[in-house]
Amino acid sequence: MPAGWRPLAPVFSPHRIPLRGRRYGGPGQYQCARIRDRSHGRARSPGQLPCTLLASVPSPSLCGAEIMGERTAIHGAQALLTEISGYGRTLVAFSGGVDSSVVVAAAARTLGPDRMAAVTAVSPSLPDEELLAATRFCEELGVAHHRVDTHEMDVSGYRANGRRRCYFCKSSLLDAARALAAERGYDTVATGTNTDDVVDRFRPGIAAAAERGARTPLADAGLGKSAVRAVARLWSLPTWDKPAMACLASRIAYGIEVTPNRLARVERAEIAVRRLLGPAGKGNVRVRDLDTSVRIEVDRESLPAVLRDPRLAEAVREAGFGELPVAVHEFRSGSMNHLPPVPRRLSR
Repeated sequence: MPAGWRPLAPVFSPHRIPLRGRRYGGPGQYQCARIRDRSHGRARSPGQLPCTLLASVPSPSLCGAEIMGERTAIHGAQALLTEISGYGRTLVAFSGGVDSSVVVAAAARTLGPDRMAAVTAVSPSLPDEELLAATRFCEELGVAHHRVDTHEMDVSGYRANGRRRCYFCKSSLLDAARALAAERGYDTVATGTNTDDVVDRFRPGIAAAAERGARTPLADAGLGKSAVRAVARLWSLPTWDKPAMACLASRIAYGIEVTPNRLARVERAEIAVRRLLGPAGKGNVRVRDLDTSVRIEVDRESLPAVLRDPRLAEAVREAGFGELPVAVHEFRSGSMNHLPPVPRRLSR
């Protein structure tokens, strides 16, 4: 790949990048900027470009590490576009996070908006803000976005909140996605599973998806978490630096029954903590329900601010946790899968 190449903005975004001669016809329409196909001497629109050109277009020269990082991202994007190009009509299970957003964008680029769509599972475990963000993302790319109600709360294995809770949740999502795919004529259901997810020792949700024949384009193209973010940044996706956001049920300690009330108060508490943290609230924030206590988890750099501010503990209690003791700890992904260290207490 020549040095100094940069990404084409999301194919269906009307404003990500100024392209001379661009015309935009609204959601679901391709940008009509004409790009010269040098091998055939004729112009093509982005919707007609081969995968290599959809992954990148010429830009002013970059230097050193920037070029190397961009080349890596371009190669990852190319591998992903090539993988998805053979899928046929595709329905992407879309949570709104960076992984599935890259799959949505890649499918839109290589298949076109008329041969793919996104589907988001709506249930008490999905924060309202995540659903709104997923909706905005799809609107900006001009792709169809389906919302399906899932009923994992009706499954006793899910409510019991054992270590296989994610299996029941993912099963509910994929069953709903497969039904929608059959109804709308999609050949493939794809997820945002990446190579790091696959090697994780404890991912029962991946097993549920595999049992239902879901495709994993990121993993199959060899993209891990860092590569996925690099591609998202290359393509100027708004999710490129978005923190990971697991479902609300992941905040409830194993063995404690999952209920709509517990999920709702966790959501209220996290919103309150983010608001009080200001800019620092854009990082990782978790409010963990430990039944007899509550733990706030934030990124290491945010710990001093949390420890100094007694309003955070009060906001958590007002969100529905009553007089339960509130503690703070550094954020750790999947911390409920491990015995937590003794947390530091917040002042009341």
